[in-house]
Amino acid sequence: MSQASDDQGSETEPAHRLAAFASSRGRYYAIFLAIFCAVLIISNISATKVIGFGPIVTDGGAFLFPIAYILGDVISEVYGFKAARKAVITGFALQILATFVFWLVLISPPGPGYENQDAFAAVLGFYPRIVAASLAGYFVGQLLNSYVLVAVKKRMGESKLWVRLLTSTGVGEFVDTLLFCTIAFAGVIPGLDFLTYIVVGFVYKVAVEVILLPVTYRVITVVKRHEPSYAL
Repeated sequence: MSQASDDQGSETEPAHRLAAFASSRGRYYAIFLAIFCAVLIISNISATKVIGFGPIVTDGGAFLFPIAYILGDVISEVYGFKAARKAVITGFALQILATFVFWLVLISPPGPGYENQDAFAAVLGFYPRIVAASLAGYFVGQLLNSYVLVAVKKRMGESKLWVRLLTSTGVGEFVDTLLFCTIAFAGVIPGLDFLTYIVVGFVYKVAVEVILLPVTYRVITVVKRHEPSYAL
């Protein structure tokens, strides 16, 4: 009788106890962290250029930045919220370092024969505002993305990965896009074009997540299978 009760209790065990995570000291975490930080820095430099495809207004960061959220999903799903938070903080620290270096280069006097000071200032002189926008938007958005994903995983267990991927991305990307666009380009992109910029940015980023969902699934599955520390 007691054994039967024990068996029944284990079958009805809360789903959050079935959620597994790997150690951030695992085999692949450092690789994802390095790629994550590289994507973040490249995207923010690219975002200094506003791009227009007919009525669609966006920035250069649109080509690569959505991948940062996919990487964030992989890190959160496999390694948990603390590991994702570590990745976000590391990326931001590198962004601050990049901004400081660009500022030093910008204020340094040009050497003999260098005639591109104005062009350099026009592009990277705008970079601190982009970084400020990224720090505000991405810090809040990515942490929300990771928090929601892990919270849903603890409630639902290992099943229905697509639910937590899309839910977390929708929440994170919305806040991120709103903060980033407002801080980076309010007053730069005029009127209705600015509203279009926000809407297109959000829809585009979520669409990339949906399109690449099979790839995200595959990567997460492979990493879970080959990460020795991934366990219940």
